[in-house]
Amino acid sequence: MFEPPLVLLPARAKEHLASHRDHQGVMSPRNLILILGTSGFAGTFSSRAVEPMVGIIARDLHTSPQTIALLSAAFTLPYAFIQPILGPIGDALGKERVMKVALTLLFLALTCSIFAPDAQTLFGLRILAGAAAGGAVPVSLALIGDRVEMAQRQVALSRYLVAIIIGQLAGSSFAGLLAEFVGWRGVFVLSTGMMAVALICTVVGFRGAAPGGKFDLRAAGRRYGDILSNPRALALFGFVFVEAIAIFGIFPYIAPLLEERGGGGAAQAGFAIGGFAIGGLVYSVLVSWMLRRLGIVRILAAGGLFAAAALIVMGFGSDWKVDALAMLLMGLGFYMLHNTFQAQVTEVAPHARASAVALHAFSFFCGQALGVVIMGVGLRSVGLTASTMVAALVIASVGLTAAFVLSRPVQPRAR
Repeated sequence: MFEPPLVLLPARAKEHLASHRDHQGVMSPRNLILILGTSGFAGTFSSRAVEPMVGIIARDLHTSPQTIALLSAAFTLPYAFIQPILGPIGDALGKERVMKVALTLLFLALTCSIFAPDAQTLFGLRILAGAAAGGAVPVSLALIGDRVEMAQRQVALSRYLVAIIIGQLAGSSFAGLLAEFVGWRGVFVLSTGMMAVALICTVVGFRGAAPGGKFDLRAAGRRYGDILSNPRALALFGFVFVEAIAIFGIFPYIAPLLEERGGGGAAQAGFAIGGFAIGGLVYSVLVSWMLRRLGIVRILAAGGLFAAAALIVMGFGSDWKVDALAMLLMGLGFYMLHNTFQAQVTEVAPHARASAVALHAFSFFCGQALGVVIMGVGLRSVGLTASTMVAALVIASVGLTAAFVLSRPVQPRAR
C-alpha cells in the first residue's frame, strides 16, 4: 500500500529495485514501523513504569509520595525542552543518527537508575532519561512522515502507536504488579533490558541509512520562523499543550489517591492506569473505520467529549475498577484527538518535518509537566472532584475548538 507493488515488475526490475533500496538503506514502511515500534515500546515502558510505583519508591527512599510523583515532571520537562534542539539537528544530520545517540544515552540512564541511592540521584537520572527519550518518539514520527504519503499517514501512525500504547499498558499495569515482588529496582532492570534490545534493533536496522549533512544554525532559524508563521501549526501546538494539561495531570496521583481511600496499592493503580492504554488499542482497531465513517471533525469532537466524561467519573473517587473503565474511555478520547493532531502536524512543514514534530512534542510535554503541577495544586486547594471537573471542561473545549479549526481548508502560503 505504501510502495510500488513488486509483483507487477519484471524479475530483473525487482532485483534492481531491491538492490537499490538495500544500497540506499531505504526500507519498507512496515519494516520501518517494526524498528521504530521496538524503541517506542521500550521508551514508553520506561517512562510510564514509575507512576504506579510512586508509593513503593517513596517508602524505600524515605520521601513523600508527593515528591516522588514529581519524577513524572522530571522526565517530561527535559523531554520537552530538548525538542527545539533535536528537531533541526535531526533535519540536518539525519534522523536515524539522532535516534542512535538518544537511545544509547537512555540505556545508560536506565542502567544507572537501578543503583540510585537516594531520591536526588533518581531525579537527576530521570532528567537525563527524559532528555534522551526526546530523541526517540518525535524523530520516529518525523521518519514516518518522510516515508508514508499523507493519505495513509494517520493509519500508519496509528500502527506505530500500537507499540507505544502497549508500552504504556505494560509500564502502567505490569510494572506496578511486578514491583510488589521484585521492587522498583527490579522494574528498572527490566526497563534496561528492553532498551538494550531496542538499541540493538535500531543500530542494526538503520546501519545502511544515508549520512546526514551539516548543521546550519541560520537555516534552522529560518525553518523555525517559517513553521511559527503558519497559523495551522500554531493551532496544533496550542491544542496539544492544553490537551496534555487537562488529561495527564491526574496520572501520578492515581496511586496515592487509591491508597488514601483504601482502594489498593501499586498493582491496582497500575491496572487502573492501564485502562488508558487499552482505550488506545481500541482506537487503533477502529481508526480506519472512524476515518471512513466519521471524518476528522467528528473524531475530534467525540474525542474531547469522551475524555471529559472520563475525567468527571474519576472525580467522584470510586474504586480502581471504575477508575480503570474511566481511563479506558479517556484513552480512547485522547488518541482520537492526539493521533489526528500528529498526522496534521507532519504535513505543516514537509521541508522541515523533524523541526515541526519537535515543536509539537515540545508543546505537548510542556503541557504534560505543567498539568502535574496544576493538578497537585488543585488537589490540595479544591479537591479531586472540582479539579477533574475543570479538566473535563477544558478537554471538551479542545475537542470542539479543534474540530472547527481543522475543518477549514489549508490555505496556500506564499514562499
